[in-house]
Formats: sequence, C-alpha cells, structure tokens
Amino acid sequence: MPKTTSAKKALRQNITRRAKNAIGAKKMKDAIKTFKKLIADKKVDEAKKYIATVYKVLDKSAKSNLIKDNKASRLKSRLAKKLAPK
Repeated sequence: MPKTTSAKKALRQNITRRAKNAIGAKKMKDAIKTFKKLIADKKVDEAKKYIATVYKVLDKSAKSNLIKDNKASRLKSRLAKKLAPK
C-alpha cells in the first residue's frame, strides 16, 4: 500500500485510468468482432454501413492512446480489405 500522499493519488489515478482503458478496449474489440461476424455471415450491405462505426471507434482509441496510430491504420486497412470484393 502507498504511504505518501502523492503515491496514494497516483494509485487512485491508476485505478481510474485502468477502468477507462478497459471500457475503451472492450468497445474496440466488440466493434471489430461484430464487423467480422457480419462479413462471415455474408451481410455485406450491413458491413458497409457498420465499417464507419468501426473506423470511429479505432480513431478514438488511437486519439486517447489506447492503441498507437499505426495500429489503428493497420486494423482499418485489414478490415477494409475483408470488405472489398474478390
């Protein structure tokens, strides 16, 4: 357990940030999973509409430093590639 006042505050901040990051990570994973499920179920029209939502979630995750910018770009690229006709 922290002893100093600053260490106690740092612990409180850490707990708050960890909870917020967990929520963001969950939203991101759920959005990606839903998109992949739409693709797997051959619901291309719904997937085309939903990809904007996925992009938004990924951009927000990158903006809040939950993931790095290049990872967000890489994920968006790979998801768009799945949507493209073959």
